[in-house]
Amino acid sequence: MPIRQNLRLPRFTALFLVLAPLLLSCGAGGGSKGATLPIVAQAQPPAISAAAALNGAQVVTLSSTMPGAAIYYTLDGTTPTTASTVYEAPFLITSTLTVKAVATASGFDISQPASQSFTINVASGTLVWSDEFTNSGSANLQPNPATWTYDTGNSGWGNHELEDYCAWGSNVSPCSAATPNAYVGTDSALHIVAQQPTSGTYTSARMKSQGLFSFQYGRVEARIQVPEQQGLWPAFWMLGNNVATVNWPACGEMDITERVDAPTTPDYNKGSVHGTGFTGTNIGTNYNFPSGVTASSWHTYGMIWKPGSVAYYVDDPSNPYATFTPASIASLPGSAWPFDSGPSFLILNLAVGGDWPGAPTASTAFPAQIVVDFIRIYAN
Repeated sequence: MPIRQNLRLPRFTALFLVLAPLLLSCGAGGGSKGATLPIVAQAQPPAISAAAALNGAQVVTLSSTMPGAAIYYTLDGTTPTTASTVYEAPFLITSTLTVKAVATASGFDISQPASQSFTINVASGTLVWSDEFTNSGSANLQPNPATWTYDTGNSGWGNHELEDYCAWGSNVSPCSAATPNAYVGTDSALHIVAQQPTSGTYTSARMKSQGLFSFQYGRVEARIQVPEQQGLWPAFWMLGNNVATVNWPACGEMDITERVDAPTTPDYNKGSVHGTGFTGTNIGTNYNFPSGVTASSWHTYGMIWKPGSVAYYVDDPSNPYATFTPASIASLPGSAWPFDSGPSFLILNLAVGGDWPGAPTASTAFPAQIVVDFIRIYAN
């Protein structure tokens, strides 16, 4: 019948369908004892999405629905490989570029690349991201959970520090949700508070944007009021997103605001960079405040980050007091410049005690706090 004739397969096709399973199960020499030829599927390409930042800038997020997938990406239009930058967190972009990304997962070949082009025309010096810590209510607020998470615990943080770091809402002793160590006050400022709930016990907060927000290159600044007392160590700084894969100090550390203990004459802020082969105090510069000025008053602390360059300023971005480049570390054995390897995330904390500041004394008053009016990022 005509219908049956239309359904008949060509003789070669029918023969292939019969023999294909046998061929796949046989080794090169034939027979059932040969190795099975694997059929490996490709991983699914990652998804690329973006959300508006400020004045045309975008925050790009890469994601995969495959459990345990790793994502690698490029921004120069080239096809990524597993040697490309590992995606760790949403990142800010401020210029025209093409994001390409691939995914890998156990048991799968690397995916086909996903690609998305962005046309962004942001003038140098334009504000592209900020946290203004706005609070128009009558009660203290949680710092924006879309931007900020927390390091917690009392591990000493490599410096024999004394504080327990507490997350928002934590009641894990000695933390108390009723007296948070980090909050946005009704004055529309961020407060990071070191407390002494009992003798010899200290709590504080270490806020970070790790996994939530990051950027590479630009000018970042924060208007900050720091405490100046024995045993206190306020800081505003950054770590490379890849700290989770290459660890510290290979990830790179950029210290924008840092000082310890009581006021000095002259008073100071320290700007430093750290990486493989240059940790400790060997790559850092003090900014000395003018006579009669202390760090305890309000100041704007900033960093200008460009390819091959990290510069720091206090109050005046046109007058950096320190600039570090790969040449700054060239004489240090085993040193490697890490600051062009990918985005970094923000950290704000107030440490208590430890090797550098030393322990608090009876004259150290608690609670003590670092207060932050804003954090702003500008395009280079």
